[in-house]
This record gives sequence, structure tokens and C-alpha cells, in this order.
Amino acid sequence: MTIIINGETKELKANSTIETLLKELNLEGKVMAAAVNMDIVKQDSWNRHKLEDGDKLELLDFVGGG
Repeated sequence: MTIIINGETKELKANSTIETLLKELNLEGKVMAAAVNMDIVKQDSWNRHKLEDGDKLELLDFVGGG
């Protein structure tokens, strides 16, 4: 299946979750928030939220500033 992550197209295995995707991309512990099709997905459900073909996923990391 094909999804868009932060504007870039990515091929994934069927039944991938947000958590499995983060492991595949080596982003565990680095991503603070995720939105699928503009809907925030709470971090405690990333292991259950299955991604669908055509989903648009935004992965956000908060950066402190002054």
C-alpha cells in the first residue's frame, strides 16, 4: 500500500500500524505526535491504529525555542 508521510510517498506492508512504521523508520522515541488524514492519533493507540492505502500521515517532533 502507498501512504504519504510528511509529504513524501512511502510503500508499506498491508496492516502496518503507526508503531510498526516508526520502528521501520528508526523513529521510535523521536516522534511526539501523529496525525492521520488531519486527525490526531493518541500515542497510546499507535500500536493499534492500522494505516490504510492513501492515508496522509504527519509525524511531528516538538522543538524548543526561545
